[in-house]
Amino acid sequence: MGAGSGYVVVFCTAPNRAEAERIGRTVVEERLAACCNVVVGMRSIYRWKGGICEEDEVLSIFKTRKELFESLKERIKALHSYEVPEIIELAITGGLAEYLNWIDSETLK
Repeated sequence: MGAGSGYVVVFCTAPNRAEAERIGRTVVEERLAACCNVVVGMRSIYRWKGGICEEDEVLSIFKTRKELFESLKERIKALHSYEVPEIIELAITGGLAEYLNWIDSETLK
């Protein structure tokens, strides 16, 4: 694959570090993502069911191939405690070829 084509990052928030790590570990073990970064210390302010909410959350950043996004999305959703989890796919438009090759080697074929 050419640099940047066919790769995505996926953002997902979770209520705590333990849940984010459990989801991240599971999808990496299952090879749906090559990597999951867990970023603690995030504060989210959002609208939900007619009100404004403010919560501490944890952000997970997954790196994978575009073709695995639907499977990854469904697996995260099944593992997640939120009624409507944030699962957002962003295209990687460029990157170090060796890193992108590593994503290839560590995910399902």
